[in-house]
This record gives sequence, C-alpha cells and structure tokens, in this order.
Amino acid sequence: MASRGRRGGAPPREDEPRCEERVEQQAPAPQGPVLPPPPPVDYGVFMQGLVQAMQTQAHTQAALQAQLEAQEGEMEQYLEEKKASQKRPAATFQQQDKKKAMYQTQQ
Repeated sequence: MASRGRRGGAPPREDEPRCEERVEQQAPAPQGPVLPPPPPVDYGVFMQGLVQAMQTQAHTQAALQAQLEAQEGEMEQYLEEKKASQKRPAATFQQQDKKKAMYQTQQ
C-alpha cells in the first residue's frame, strides 16, 4: 500500500519548507509605519484613575436615582390631583342632572 504525503514520524526533506515557515511566508506584510512599543504603564496611577472613575459613576447613578424617585413622587401627586379633579365635575354634573329631572317633573 503506497502512502500519500508524509504521515507519522518521517522527517521532512531539507529542500522542502516546514509548515511554520510556509505560514510565515504567506502572512501579508504589515502596511503603514511601524509604531514604537507603548510606554511602560504606571499601574498605581492607572488604579487611582479607575477608582476615581468608579466613584464618579456611583455618584452619578445615585443622583439619577434620586431624580427619578423625585419625578415618580411628582407623578403620583399629579395622578392623585387628576383623580380628585375628575371626581369633582362628575358630582356637579350629577347634581345638574337631578335639577333637570326635578324641573322636568314639575312641569
């Protein structure tokens, strides 16, 4: 049985490029200028900035929550006033209907 390709432990020939070398040859060359490596990071300063950002976010979230609760309170007050105002005219209309009914029966 003839084997195709090299499977198993047969060593590659020297004139044939290795798989890794073929991949490197096929990779496109980087375009544009090559940037220098980034400067070293001072993690103490980085962590201080991160903590400050998290504190700012917490304060902002608390302020927004307080504002939302205040608006919900205003909305409840508005709805209560609206319900009360809807009850008042209904009573006056009912009284007017009674007056009309009494006037019509008297005639």
